[in-house]
Amino acid sequence: MLVLTSKQRAYLKGLAMNIDPVVQIGKSSLTTEIIEAIYEAFNTRELIKINVLQNCDDDIREMARIIGERTNSIVVQTIGRKIVLYKEGKDDKKKIELPKAKKKAE
Repeated sequence: MLVLTSKQRAYLKGLAMNIDPVVQIGKSSLTTEIIEAIYEAFNTRELIKINVLQNCDDDIREMARIIGERTNSIVVQTIGRKIVLYKEGKDDKKKIELPKAKKKAE
């Protein structure tokens, strides 16, 4: 599984500022349908934003962790009631080029 460096995470946060949420989570919280909708969203994009509505009482960070596990994606950030997730696209659908991670000097 891909692990993001702080530089890569900052880059993705910058990209996420300009995108609209594709999924909203409400009172019913994480249902199978919500997870499937998020999984489907990753078929067309690599970076998605999720809006958690006020009527959802669950812990947002915990929900982000669960979504990440179930969709094999990485939680970029949780900010307020928003969750940003990244999942590297397949070679033919890859659009986001992450900054390269520096190799540690030996």
